[in-house]
Amino acid sequence: MPESDTNLPHITTTETLVRFYVLLAQYIDRCLDEATKRSLPEGEFQKHLAETHTQVTELLATNRVVKNKAETEFQRITTLCEKFLKTPTDQTIKDSLHHEHDVLRIKMLALSDLLAVFRSV
Repeated sequence: MPESDTNLPHITTTETLVRFYVLLAQYIDRCLDEATKRSLPEGEFQKHLAETHTQVTELLATNRVVKNKAETEFQRITTLCEKFLKTPTDQTIKDSLHHEHDVLRIKMLALSDLLAVFRSV
């Protein structure tokens, strides 16, 4: 594939959204599993998450509807994670985190497939 193909806006946006959802899923994993949390220092992880969140916001600036959906999802998941870290025995929050993780997994699979199609044409 020519190098210029990797700079196409739809590919860049899709790659960034995949990374965004991967990091949100990892945030949930880090809350629910101590071993996962130790795999990368918290400050470094939060830096990657914040940078990717900023990139998503910038890439979606021209599409307010999708940008708002991504922002709402980001806020919902980060708020749930923060609540869970304060009260790790709350089963309702834990169940919500598992549900959010399942949704993120489906989005990652769909976007990964879409990215593969974009790259193949």
